Amino acid sequence: MPPKTTPPKLQPDILLAKSSLPGSEDWRGTHHLIGHTAAVVESVTTLVDTLGLGLIQQFGLDCKLEVLRATARLAAYLHDWGKANDHFQMVVRNDLKSLPRQYRRDPRERPQMIRHEVASMLIAWEFQDWLKQCPDADFMMAIATAGGHHLKLGGKQGKDTSELGEVREGTGDTCLYWYVHHSYFHKLIRYGVRNLGLPNTIPPFKFSQRWELGEIKREKRQAVLNAFENWEPHTTLLAVLKALLVAGDAIGSASAQVSINIYEWIEKQLIGTEEESNTLTEEDLQRVIDARRGNNPLRQFQVDLKEKSARVTMARAGCGTGKTLGAYNWAQKHAIGRKLFFCYPTTGTSTEGFLDYVQDEVESVLLHSRSEVDLELARTGEEIDNGDETINETAQKLDSFKAWGAKVSICTVDTVLGLLQCNRRPLYCFPAIANAAFVFDEVHCYDDALFGALLRFLKVVKAPILLMSASFLPAQVKAIRAAVGEPVEIIHGPQDIERQPRYRFHEVEQPDWQRVQQELANGGKVLWVCNQVNTAIAVYEQAKSLGLNALLYHSRFRYGDRVQHHRAVVDGFKHDQPILAVATQVAEMSLDLSATLLVTQIADPAGLIQRLGRLNRGYCDHALDAIFYPEDPKMVGFPYSQDQLDSGLALVRAFSGEVNQAQLATWLEKLNIQSEPKDHFVLLDGKWRTYPAPLREAGYTVTALLKQDEATIAHLKSSDLPRYTVPLPARNIKGWPRHKKGYLIAPADQWGYSSELGAFELKRR
Repeated sequence: MPPKTTPPKLQPDILLAKSSLPGSEDWRGTHHLIGHTAAVVESVTTLVDTLGLGLIQQFGLDCKLEVLRATARLAAYLHDWGKANDHFQMVVRNDLKSLPRQYRRDPRERPQMIRHEVASMLIAWEFQDWLKQCPDADFMMAIATAGGHHLKLGGKQGKDTSELGEVREGTGDTCLYWYVHHSYFHKLIRYGVRNLGLPNTIPPFKFSQRWELGEIKREKRQAVLNAFENWEPHTTLLAVLKALLVAGDAIGSASAQVSINIYEWIEKQLIGTEEESNTLTEEDLQRVIDARRGNNPLRQFQVDLKEKSARVTMARAGCGTGKTLGAYNWAQKHAIGRKLFFCYPTTGTSTEGFLDYVQDEVESVLLHSRSEVDLELARTGEEIDNGDETINETAQKLDSFKAWGAKVSICTVDTVLGLLQCNRRPLYCFPAIANAAFVFDEVHCYDDALFGALLRFLKVVKAPILLMSASFLPAQVKAIRAAVGEPVEIIHGPQDIERQPRYRFHEVEQPDWQRVQQELANGGKVLWVCNQVNTAIAVYEQAKSLGLNALLYHSRFRYGDRVQHHRAVVDGFKHDQPILAVATQVAEMSLDLSATLLVTQIADPAGLIQRLGRLNRGYCDHALDAIFYPEDPKMVGFPYSQDQLDSGLALVRAFSGEVNQAQLATWLEKLNIQSEPKDHFVLLDGKWRTYPAPLREAGYTVTALLKQDEATIAHLKSSDLPRYTVPLPARNIKGWPRHKKGYLIAPADQWGYSSELGAFELKRR
C-alpha cells in the first residue's frame, strides 16, 4: 500500500497558532494562524514605527530604516509558518478533550518531530524564490530571525551546538505532513501579497506535503545550513531584528488572551499620549533629586556629572559620596525624552536603589529575577504546546512588559547586558532598552565575563551611558575608551569627602570579641563580615551565646526569608540602639548602612574596600576602627584564592594611622591586575544561532529547593517557586532529584534549614 501523501483532517478545520483559553473553545481572532501572524506583524511594525530612526541611532546602524522595517516584517510574517504541520496542529488541540483522540496529540508523550520555528525556516526555504521578492527585505536575515524567536536555535544548555534544530526520533512518527493546500495557508499567502508587497504569483516549484524523517534530518536542514555556512550578516542589524521579533511575538501572543489595540498600547507604553509622556522629563528627574537632597545643595561633583559629562561618562567616586544622586542629575542632561535603566550588580542593591530613590517620585519599576509576577496573566499556551515550558518564562514576559511603560527601570545589570547572551528578560524588555539611557553602578566588581559584556555593549550601543565605580583600574579605563571610540569624560568624586580620615586598620590573628562587646556597650553598631556562610553562622551563634543583639544575613536563605533578614539589618542600623550584624560578601554592595566598627576576614582587595565602604559611611568627623583577621587555612580557595588573600593582606599592611577612601582607590588602581574580558556573545557573534547563554562567570552554587519544603511547594505556581529557592554549594549534588520545573532538590539528610540560620550542612554541624 503506497504511503499516504495528504495530511490528516483537522477538527475544527482551521490552522491554529495558539491553545484556546482554559475552558473555552474559542478559536477565533489571534488564536488561528493568520490572526496570530497578523498580530505579530502589527506588533513588530508598530515597534519599528514608534521607535523610528531612534533604532538606527541607538545601535549605530548604517542601513536605511526601510530595510530594517521590511526585514522585521518579513521575519514576523514567517515566524510561525512552521505551525502548518500535523504535529503542531494536533498538539495545539490537546487540551480540547471533547475532540476524539485522533485529532489530538500530547506533547509530553509524543513531542513534535521538529520545533515549529525550525520548521518555519525549512518551509520558508522551499518558498525562497517568492519570498526573496519582498521589497527592501533581506530574506536570509528574515529566516534567521524567525528561526530563533523561541531562543532554541543552534545551542543547548548555554553551549553552541550549531545544530539547526533537533529532530526528535522515537516518537512513533516517520514523517510530517504540511497543510500548504489548506484554505488557511492560502489566506496566509494572500496576507503576504496584500501587506508585504509580495508578488501575486508564486514561482512554480516541486513541493511534497509529506516529509520523511530522514529527509528532514539530512536534505531539508542541510540545504539551509549550507546557505548559512559562509554567510556574513550585519551583526548588529541582525541582533536588533531578533530582539524586535522576540518582543513583538510576546505582545502578539498576549493579545490572544487580552483584548488590546496593539498599536495604541505599544505607542502609549513606549512614548505616552498627548496628555502624558511616558519618557522622562526634566520635572520627573527634579522630583527625584529634590526628594533625596532635601534642603542640601548638590555637591560640585554631582553638578559636574551633568554639566561636564560626555555621551559616555565615568564617575569615579568612593562609597557615600553621592554618586547615585549625581546620576539622576546626569540624567537631566542625557535622559530627557528617553527611558532610564539604572543597573546594579545584585538584586539587593537594585531593590535598595528602588526604595531609596524613585519608588514614589516617578513612574518606575523594579526588575530582577525574583520580582513577583502573576504567571497566569501572561500565559500564551505556547510554552506547553512546545512540550518544554521554561521556568518562569511567562512570568518574565509580564514582568518585562512593565519596563515598556516605566520611565525608570531599577534592575540588575543582567536585565540589560543579558541581551548580548540572548537572555529572555532583556529581550522582552528590548523596546524600552532601544530608547533608553543607562547607568551602570559598581563597575569595579564585574567579573571578566560581565566586564566583557559591558565593553561590547559600549561598542555597539550609542546611547548616553554613565559608568560609576569607587575605582577604575588603568586597564579598565583603556578598554572602555577603546570600546567607545570617542571621547570619554572621567568625573572624580568630591576630594574633600574622599580624603576624610575614615579608618584605622588593625590586623589580628583571632577575632577580638572583647572589642566588639565594648563597642556595643557604648551604643555602637558593628558589622562583621565573613567569607563563608558556615563561618558567619558560627560567629552569629557565638554572639547569641554572649547575649548580644545580633542579626544574621547571608545568601543561603530562602528568598522570602532573605528579604526579611536584609530589611532587618538595614532597619536595625537606622534605629538608635546597639546592634551586631554578621554577614558574608552580600554586605559588600547590598547593605546601605554605616557601622561604627568593622570586623572582617581578609578577602580580595576590591572586596575589602567595599566592606570598608560600610564603615563610617555617615562620616562622624574622625576615623573608626577596622579589624582584619585571616581566613581559616583549610578554607582557602573558596571563594578566594591564596593570591587574592595575599593581595588583600598587602592592602591592610600598606597603611598605618588614619586611612581615607582616596588612598584606597589609588592603591587599588596601581595594582597590576590582569584580566581577560569575554569577547564572544551569542546575539552579536552567533550569526543565525539564537540561544540563551550565561552572562556571568560560573559560580560556586546551584539554585535548589529543600526536601523539607516539598509538601509546601507541591501546588504552587511556577512564579511562586523562587520564594523557596536556596543557593547551595555545587558540591556533593550528584544524584539529587529534580523538581518538575527543573530545580534540584536538596536531601533532608544533607541540608537542614531554619528561618533564623538559613540552610546549613548537617554533616558540618
